[in-house]
Amino acid sequence: MDNEWPGYVAATLTTVAFLPQTIKTIRTRDTRSISLGMYVVFTIGVAFWLAYGIVLHSWPMILANIVTFGLSTTILVLKVRYR
Repeated sequence: MDNEWPGYVAATLTTVAFLPQTIKTIRTRDTRSISLGMYVVFTIGVAFWLAYGIVLHSWPMILANIVTFGLSTTILVLKVRYR
């Protein structure tokens, strides 16, 4: 684990960065300023990062992308639902 600490730090920071947007979107249901195309592409990209992390057996990538996939999917679903 000693050589994976930068991965855990990066994974934590980039995943936590999604929390404010997700919380705000859930509370306000306001998705007008969110790009549907960006979130579709981003969510697919996160799914592939998750798959890649699984192939590499990289726990920082796996854990971060599970959480990020959930957060980005939540925003994507709200965007489609509250257009």
